Amino acid sequence: MLHPKFSSFSLEVGTDEAGRGCLAGPVVAAAVILPPDFSHAFLDDSKQLSEKKRQELRPIIEENAISFAVSFVMQDEIDEINILQASITAMHRAIDGLKIIPEFIIVDGNKFRKYQQIPHQTIVKGDSKYLSIAAASILAKTYRDDYMEKIHQEFPAYFWSKNKGYPTVEHRNSIREFGATIHHRKSFKLLPEQLKLEL
Repeated sequence: MLHPKFSSFSLEVGTDEAGRGCLAGPVVAAAVILPPDFSHAFLDDSKQLSEKKRQELRPIIEENAISFAVSFVMQDEIDEINILQASITAMHRAIDGLKIIPEFIIVDGNKFRKYQQIPHQTIVKGDSKYLSIAAASILAKTYRDDYMEKIHQEFPAYFWSKNKGYPTVEHRNSIREFGATIHHRKSFKLLPEQLKLEL
């Protein structure tokens, strides 16, 4: 059973990211403020849901949220600032995109940088504990998956529509065979035996 809120503030925003462990594509974050009375039978941590369920929940979250926003930090910026900083930056930018300034921020995970003067709390496995973080995890994941489907059309040899940029055996075999693309994160170890990779 997911909790509606962590704090006593009425405008509490949940934020989460998707794509941290991927070899290609952006890290995507979402921020969601839900109404206090919001509930939905299926809403859960995005990792516990099928792709079909996530896609069904996305418009329900977007229609019911008091405010929501999604942000992308692309692979070039990830390479510049590192994946942890990129994940936090993506969450900050998602909060920037809200139409309402939240009073409190709850964050999935254990790392965050202070956002303006707004108090926050990091929550390990927050996406399986709080509704707004679960909702943010679903938006981040579905928007990122849509993006990976789109770039899959451009580079079908890497099977991004299936692996979404994660380091599957199939994905790594494609990197071995065809090299890295413009969408790959150059700061990541793309191959286990990586010594010198044609970039």
